[in-house]
Amino acid sequence: MKNLSDELLIESYYKAIELKLSPDFIELIEREIFRRSLTPKIKLSS
Repeated sequence: MKNLSDELLIESYYKAIELKLSPDFIELIEREIFRRSLTPKIKLSS
């Protein structure tokens, strides 16, 4: 996850939700988004 750009991380988050991937995987992405302080750029659904 740390190798992903901020933009790609956010795109991955939205795509994971769209594809209804594992909630655990989505949570992993969310944690990285929080870690990078990118939450203002997204609307978290959980």
